[in-house]
Amino acid sequence: MFHCTECQSAESKVEDQNEADFHQEPERQNLYFWPLMKLQNDLILRAARGEKTERTPVWLMRQAGRILPEYRVVREKIGGFKELVETPEFAAEVTIQPVDILGVDAAIIFSDILVIPEAMGLPYQMIESKGPWFERTIENKSDIDKLKIAEAGDLPYVMDAIQLTKKELKGRVPLIGFAGAPWTILSYMIEGRGSKTFSKAKKFLYTEPLLAHQLLDKITRSTINYLKGQIASGADIVQIFDSWAGILSPDQYNEFALRYISAICDAITEVPVIIFAKGAFFAREEMSKLKCSVIGLDWNMGIEESRKAIGWDKTLQGNMDPCLLYATDEKIVSETHKMLKAFGPKRHIANLGHGLYPDIEKEKVKLFIETIKKFRF
Repeated sequence: MFHCTECQSAESKVEDQNEADFHQEPERQNLYFWPLMKLQNDLILRAARGEKTERTPVWLMRQAGRILPEYRVVREKIGGFKELVETPEFAAEVTIQPVDILGVDAAIIFSDILVIPEAMGLPYQMIESKGPWFERTIENKSDIDKLKIAEAGDLPYVMDAIQLTKKELKGRVPLIGFAGAPWTILSYMIEGRGSKTFSKAKKFLYTEPLLAHQLLDKITRSTINYLKGQIASGADIVQIFDSWAGILSPDQYNEFALRYISAICDAITEVPVIIFAKGAFFAREEMSKLKCSVIGLDWNMGIEESRKAIGWDKTLQGNMDPCLLYATDEKIVSETHKMLKAFGPKRHIANLGHGLYPDIEKEKVKLFIETIKKFRF
């Protein structure tokens, strides 16, 4: 429930309606329902469900990207990042590259979290070497009222890319779908670009809490529709990225972030859900109550203390510091073994504590992955 007393009364009038809306099925006429296919490697899905696995599965955030020369070749063909995201054939190609080249246990669809605000009516550009930029931002109630609730059919290029990827993977590994968490999406819609502080977005939470909730409600319903579309198109598991979780206070995070993540988890029942909230070390115990299967840890979250806070009902994902991959081979192997032993043989999906950096050597990434795949308890 809301911690914001000045908006609690107004919100309570629409809360029941919103709660019902969160659980509505998306419009099905625009969705393609991918036929079930037996997977040759389902380690990540079994680990997410808490089932026994022969070894620890591994995938990496930003595994499809500039660390791979093969990715750079495709990028040069198509032009910009956004053009690549919006071209299903090329998006599918770069999605599959890490499976072929790095040997990861899952593919994650090549896309961007900011497709949601664009589908809602707030377009953005991706400026080379600078990042996302919105010509228009959200400033008032009129701006929010103009936004639509996005449907899966508003993002056909993502659905097409997922279907093409599933076809080309031929059941080798699962496919991960994803979306940004509502707070992280709101922060870009108000700030208009990346930021170290997102002070404009945080100011909005303090000065216009009711409007913030109205915007978060629209983002949440759009995200549920979007994820259900991804699942209908073939995604085997989905991840919610809350990239800017750590800049909020614990009280703000509970009010403006966690309740909306919870609504998404409640609505997505078809496949396992992973929640990755970077910097939200203070929310681990509350996150243990979410109806998700997996909670991702960043590298600042202690493994033992995280397990105590979260318990054994959730699988943990992570959490190696990406900068380890600049180290010597010997250091990479020893630290990877240390991480695996700390997590133990049950309910763990190996990953980094954040995404790969573009200047990390491909061979170092392969060593990290191969070390995990060879390790046995």
